[in-house]
Amino acid sequence: MAEKRRLVVLSGAGISAESGIKTFRDTGGLWEEYDVMEVATPMAWAKNRDLVLRFYNERRRQLERCEPNDGHRGLAKLEEHFDVDIITQNVDNLHERAGSSRVLHLHGELTKVRSTANYSLIYDIGYKDIEAGSLCDEGSQLRPHIVWFGEPVPAMAEAAEIASRADIFLVVGTSLNVYPAAGLVGYAPPEASLWLIDPGDISVPINKHVEFIQEPASRGVEMFTRRILGKE
Repeated sequence: MAEKRRLVVLSGAGISAESGIKTFRDTGGLWEEYDVMEVATPMAWAKNRDLVLRFYNERRRQLERCEPNDGHRGLAKLEEHFDVDIITQNVDNLHERAGSSRVLHLHGELTKVRSTANYSLIYDIGYKDIEAGSLCDEGSQLRPHIVWFGEPVPAMAEAAEIASRADIFLVVGTSLNVYPAAGLVGYAPPEASLWLIDPGDISVPINKHVEFIQEPASRGVEMFTRRILGKE
């Protein structure tokens, strides 16, 4: 039996937007009516911990009500034909809930928390709230397991390694003008085919040929699947 080709997917906010999860980029720096600098930076945490906790508690409750869409499900179904890795900039769990088996979260996970003192102490809390006084096993305050603006992205090295083994590299829901998307595409082998799904009119800022499907994520994943499997 022939070995499956390796498909690496980089997903962004555009795919989750179809499930009702908004992105601050669409609302002029506001994220569900919050100024992103007041809820998603280390400075915000130091300034107003209760506000930051309340914001992420609300996001967790919102996520519990959301469902994966046809874009998420379509990517999961591609595991029947390809060896699929998903690298996502999203902090939701919709790829996993749709059935994708290998998902790397660049920016953390909304359903997890971690110790403020020991980065390795990470806990899965599902959709429960965390409060001031919620402590890790070593007695330190828990914080959202999210990479905030101004913090390093620990998963980038692993993401680059995954990208370097792609036969097919698909970007969906994020443009190649936004890092780390453009940076990760640069790690794909020269012979890998590159695909971009986005409803906008995007100029591709890399010196490689890119197959562009100018559609929203769900429709775009359906079209990509037909094309890559030679069904159209």
